[in-house]
Amino acid sequence: MKTSPSLIGRVTAFSAARPWLVLLLGLVLSAAALFYTTRHFAMTTDTAELISTDLEWRQREIAYGAAFPQKQDQIVAVIDGATAEIAEAAATRLTDALREQPALFRSVRRPDGGPFFDRNGLLLLPLEEVQATAEQLIRAQPFLGPLAADPSLRGVLGSLSTVLEGVARGQAGLRDIAPAASALAESFEAVLAGRPAFFSWRSLIAGSPPGPRETRRFILVQPVMDYGALQPGEAGSQAIREMARRLDLDPAHGVTLRLTGPVPLADEEFASLAEDAELVTGAMVLALVGILWVAVRSVRFVLAILATTFLGLIITAGLGLMATGRFNLISVAFIPLFVGLGIDFSIQLSVRCLAERLVHPDIRKALAEAGRGVGRSLALAAAAIAAGFFAFLPTSYIGVAELGMIAGLGMGIAFLLSITLLPALLVLMRPPAGGRAELGYAALAPVEHALHRHRRAVLAASALAAAICLALLPLVRFDFNPLNLRSPKVESMSTIAELMADPDRTPNTISILLPSLAEAEALGRRLEALPEVLRTVSLASFIPAQQEEKLALVQDAAMLLGPTLEGVEPLPPPDDAALLRSLNATTAALRDAAGQGREDAAAAARRLADALARLAAGTPAQRAAAAEAVVAPLNTLLAQTRALLSAGPVTLADLPPELVEDWTARDGRLRLEVYPRGNPNDNDVLRRFAEAVQAVAPEAVGVPISIQAAGDMIVTAFLQAGFLSALAVVILLALVLRRAKDVLLAMLPVLLSGMLTLATCAALDLPLNFANIIALPLLFGMGVAFNIYFVIAWRAGEHELLQSSLTRAVIFSALTTATAFGALWFSSHPGTASMGRLLMISLGWELLVTLIFRPALLAVPPKHPAA
Repeated sequence: MKTSPSLIGRVTAFSAARPWLVLLLGLVLSAAALFYTTRHFAMTTDTAELISTDLEWRQREIAYGAAFPQKQDQIVAVIDGATAEIAEAAATRLTDALREQPALFRSVRRPDGGPFFDRNGLLLLPLEEVQATAEQLIRAQPFLGPLAADPSLRGVLGSLSTVLEGVARGQAGLRDIAPAASALAESFEAVLAGRPAFFSWRSLIAGSPPGPRETRRFILVQPVMDYGALQPGEAGSQAIREMARRLDLDPAHGVTLRLTGPVPLADEEFASLAEDAELVTGAMVLALVGILWVAVRSVRFVLAILATTFLGLIITAGLGLMATGRFNLISVAFIPLFVGLGIDFSIQLSVRCLAERLVHPDIRKALAEAGRGVGRSLALAAAAIAAGFFAFLPTSYIGVAELGMIAGLGMGIAFLLSITLLPALLVLMRPPAGGRAELGYAALAPVEHALHRHRRAVLAASALAAAICLALLPLVRFDFNPLNLRSPKVESMSTIAELMADPDRTPNTISILLPSLAEAEALGRRLEALPEVLRTVSLASFIPAQQEEKLALVQDAAMLLGPTLEGVEPLPPPDDAALLRSLNATTAALRDAAGQGREDAAAAARRLADALARLAAGTPAQRAAAAEAVVAPLNTLLAQTRALLSAGPVTLADLPPELVEDWTARDGRLRLEVYPRGNPNDNDVLRRFAEAVQAVAPEAVGVPISIQAAGDMIVTAFLQAGFLSALAVVILLALVLRRAKDVLLAMLPVLLSGMLTLATCAALDLPLNFANIIALPLLFGMGVAFNIYFVIAWRAGEHELLQSSLTRAVIFSALTTATAFGALWFSSHPGTASMGRLLMISLGWELLVTLIFRPALLAVPPKHPAA
């Protein structure tokens, strides 16, 4: 930026002489920018659009997404039931209801349910489990037969009475019905106490409590997305929850519904960012105003600075929107960047103006002199910072490239408004002249003299610190897993974290497309031999192994159970009078069988008898609730049993079209899914897993590959931008300062503060991540600006820099940014908090460099002071 002190001084003087004209022009520009922003506002929350599509791995991802469009933009509804029957019934009902809303949902699928799995799901289990299940069903035949004929509470009590008759004749023992008696008594007692009652026939037959595999169901929902909204899938998520409420799928009815998957994760990410936005923003504003007040000690100066910053923000938003066409989740960070850096320019001019008023009481004259004094430094700093931001434009990280464009333009706007609009506002506000302004920090004179005397020792200590930092730099790590930046408290994140702990259901899998099923099976066997791979799944995995042996077991069970389950016309439900008779009869039979026995089986029988007696003495509503508690899961069990007993041979042609579609690309290629061995939440495990699979199949895609590639791309983008911005700043400084030594003096503090920041991250094990790495441009910009201010003042002949008004301006500029944006540290969102933490650490080191290293570095006056 070619300019001169006299030119900027004249511009400042002109603005101070014609304040109304400048203010009118500023308001017109702001109004035009606001109008353009409101008419053309566009915001994308699609994180896929933040990365260039020219990258090879991104092209593979896009091609994979096109091959399986039904897998894009998914909501995963996770249903946990108090029992396996409740979970299955809830998933079926919710799936059917959602499929009736095509305007809201493009597809609704059950990956673990439906007619095919109801009939053949048992065959997909290991042979030992199939045998155990068949034996359990055969043992339950005496119960299941009568219950199929009378699927009611009357039928349940009748089956119990039949067994009790056998007990009376010595053909059976109470221990045979003890588990059923205890389970039924517990459910009936819950009904009588007004609590939810959850009875499971499957658990009773299995003889053990169910695990998550039995009580958890999944529904994959593809909502209609609105990418113009800040939460594009919110309408779909709300519709699912509303439908669940209408169907009484809630904890009171034994159902817990949770939503996760890409859509809820993205939506709740924005919601968690906004959750405490008011608190963080309020803290920022209060800190900003408070530090500004301490810096300038004038309400009118503070108001002028804030007004300049606010109008500049509006103009930057409009100009940035015009340049990029839309905002994204990263480019909106131009707001804190503009405030943090733009306010610095205003503070520099304002503090210098206050110092000049001690000599020139007239505000216009003081402003003109301030413009002449710091204008060149401000212009050079703005150009250097803008160059640093523009350096992101050629990178593949589109999100930050667009941020660089907007923030770079913002630096130009901030500089121009600081030498035009700010002087105009100050003249119109007429701040009184007085002795409250401070030239600097006279109390720091002994410190500065000591730093000058011990200059070599300070520089040697700084060199040693730099060497230590260099040794620590290899320990700086980048956390490439974006899930670690999300709040673990939100439902989508806590749910997916739970799923990722299950090796059979983790989303951290890798997919490979192959020309044929035979090649998919062959590659699967090859990959399963790798130590990093747990297992592989393909379409062939749904064709059961050892079918003959398994079908023989199922057919044996069907021979015994089939006649009692099929072709039976069930009795109509009993009325309340009939139910009362059954309750009283079974109560008497239980008490006769239990007698005065003290064994556990007798106690269980008496407990059930007491519960049945209380039901008989209770209300019809209580008896109806008790009947529902046992009959609803009974009907589910009977339907599932009839289905699995009809299992037959499964071939590729027997697989349902929806299942085949999930594993076959549109071009006919077959998908092979690979699961990692070890903790799928561990970054090192995922990296080794991805590298091992890609070594065999370079064309593979999946979350472990994409997050690692995205992390590497982001690191590369920042290294590339860092090199380009440093090169641009050095060239700019060389053109303006024209001395290699002066350029070196300007850049050394930037390097030292940056190294100290990264070394601190390494020492405290604070990783860089997708969020806090965005703070680096702000840190670089402030470091460059501060150094330019000091070097130009040093070249102009100022030697006691630590005591000057410049140091005051720099310290308060850093404190303003640190205090304001340090409030991010208190955010409940881990990514935002990490950004605030990194900002505070870096600005702390920047202040230390300003107060100790820089005065020692500039202790020797230049041989040829610049005018």
